[in-house]
Amino acid sequence: MPFKAVIFDLDGTLLDTLEDIAGATNRVLKEKSFPAHKLDAYRYFVGDGSKMLITRALPEDKRNEDTVLTCFKMLIKDYGQNWKINTKPYEGITEMLDVLKARGLKMSVLSNKPHEFTKRCVTEFLSNWSFDVVLGQRDKFPRKPDPAGAIKIARQIDMLPSDFLFLGDTAIDMKTAIAAGMFPVGALWGFRPLKELQESGAGALIKKPIEILNLLD
Repeated sequence: MPFKAVIFDLDGTLLDTLEDIAGATNRVLKEKSFPAHKLDAYRYFVGDGSKMLITRALPEDKRNEDTVLTCFKMLIKDYGQNWKINTKPYEGITEMLDVLKARGLKMSVLSNKPHEFTKRCVTEFLSNWSFDVVLGQRDKFPRKPDPAGAIKIARQIDMLPSDFLFLGDTAIDMKTAIAAGMFPVGALWGFRPLKELQESGAGALIKKPIEILNLLD
């Protein structure tokens, strides 16, 4: 059946945010005299929200509640000041969004990034396109892979889950889509490898953003 809407993950799917996330986290670690990490390590630290990001980045013997909370607050502050130094849309994203807009598809964003930063990123880098719903992580609302956010988006724009493609770059996104009853599409330009997306149930894999159009015809 033809799809009528797309939900996008943000980090690793629409925007390459890895350098700014890694930079902010490493500065927090250094300030607390903990070892920093190479950029590629952050491909696996991200995805489950900022608190889990800092937890994974901390040394294993320092992951107590007080240290995590202190470093989490430091991370939010640093990232809030340095969130758009290197961040940019991936190559081909603008062309993909132009075509989806021209075809009249509804577009939304669902991220485990804090809600404030999710909205700021969309406003800063993706303001040329209209997104019906933009949702980041909020207190007392389950994060992906819980399907609540995806289902909320479907209800808000009055469409069935089966009307949606869900494009993301991690197992979390594929599991979210499946749990919500949406079609999971893996973005191979993002943070995680092909194998992870295959094993987590991707219904299709695309190497370039514009290839999503092959799934609409």
